[in-house]
Amino acid sequence: MPLGLLGKKKAKAKEDARLVEGQQPGTGGKSSPEQVPRHRLVFYTQLAHGSATGRIEDFSSIRELYAKIAAVFAISPSEILYCTLNTPKVDMEKLLGVQIGLEDFIFAHVKGIKKEVNVYKSEDSLGLTITDNGVGFAFIKRIKDGSIIDSVKTICVGDHIESINGENIVGWRHYDVAKKLRELKKEELFTLKLIEPKKTFEIEPRSKPGNSSAGKIGTGRETLRLRSKGPATVEELPSETETKAIKKIDDLLELYLGIRDTDLATTMFETGKDKVNPNEFAMALDETLGDFAFPDEFIFDVWGAIGDAKQGRL
Repeated sequence: MPLGLLGKKKAKAKEDARLVEGQQPGTGGKSSPEQVPRHRLVFYTQLAHGSATGRIEDFSSIRELYAKIAAVFAISPSEILYCTLNTPKVDMEKLLGVQIGLEDFIFAHVKGIKKEVNVYKSEDSLGLTITDNGVGFAFIKRIKDGSIIDSVKTICVGDHIESINGENIVGWRHYDVAKKLRELKKEELFTLKLIEPKKTFEIEPRSKPGNSSAGKIGTGRETLRLRSKGPATVEELPSETETKAIKKIDDLLELYLGIRDTDLATTMFETGKDKVNPNEFAMALDETLGDFAFPDEFIFDVWGAIGDAKQGRL
């Protein structure tokens, strides 16, 4: 809408699903840019708190990926909070989104300790940045230094928000959770039920004896792009200029909406890079992201970031 109105082979499957101790991450074959021959791309995974190594393949979405990981480790997919790439740490810069490097190693963070925290909202801003895992679990991606939430040391980056004031929010998108938190009344106490990821000592990806995995993890330029509909595709990573534009859009999402979402920022950049003016961009966003209602100022700032990338100014 215009600006101003915005508001399989069974044997092969069994072989690749089993746990494999002492293997290093890698891929099982080449593919064309148009469509991934899904049975040939093999990824390696561990539980972030420690486990044997598993091999997974044949997935096109985050939901399918979680189901594959869960099957390997004999757990429920609903136990998986989120995944990080190439590190078992709760590193919000390494979160798995809709793109996975063909040599990335996947670590799954599962539910750990539950906790209930009372917070007094003494200021309008809580200092939280929210994201979600794509299948219904919102969690804390960033806590601003010196903020209200920063003073509550039991609340940590990586914690899944299960409920707010007794209202279960499992299944909500991160922008709905951020909106709910912003709308809480000032000078009142509210309650969060949280689940932190299971933790243990630091581990590194297992590799074959005598072979270092250094330089083998996350070095490829091609990525597997997961899709909610249709098959996954292998694509080139964005250029340096495009990456800077996407980061700037992600920063604007945090500034205006209190969320960070690289995948959403990427979608907005891809939507706008061939548009000729902000009105056309706004209408394209409305068609692509119908559930969103962005402020006009946000649209203009995003359009400016896209324009800077197109002109090589980033």
